[in-house]
Amino acid sequence: MNNLPPLNTETIWKILNEEIDDATVNQLVWYYLGYRYDKNNQSWNISNVADSWQEYTEPPDFIANRPPTVKLTRSIPKENKQLLKEKLGFKGYKIGEFGPRQTRRATAANWLLSYMQQQGTTIEIE
Repeated sequence: MNNLPPLNTETIWKILNEEIDDATVNQLVWYYLGYRYDKNNQSWNISNVADSWQEYTEPPDFIANRPPTVKLTRSIPKENKQLLKEKLGFKGYKIGEFGPRQTRRATAANWLLSYMQQQGTTIEIE
């Protein structure tokens, strides 16, 4: 998980516009959930992962699998559910031009934006 892009609105837009690959999107969410890979033990360290996520002893693939994405959606505080629209002006995808993959990427982007909001990071409209 080295060389992750910075967590900022430019990165959020790149996720939404599919300019960042799915693996990197997953790695960003994993990192901010607290997952760390221990190269020495060749296993995931989950000591910094919230209790509610510890059922996943290895970080889940949020893009390929619906259940962890539903959990990610539910973990976004109610007041942050519309941040993509409210802070970035994201209008969503056009009907017929998106599928589950894009929806899951938008969920990951919204969760990351919510994380930024909770950390007090300035969210700039670009």
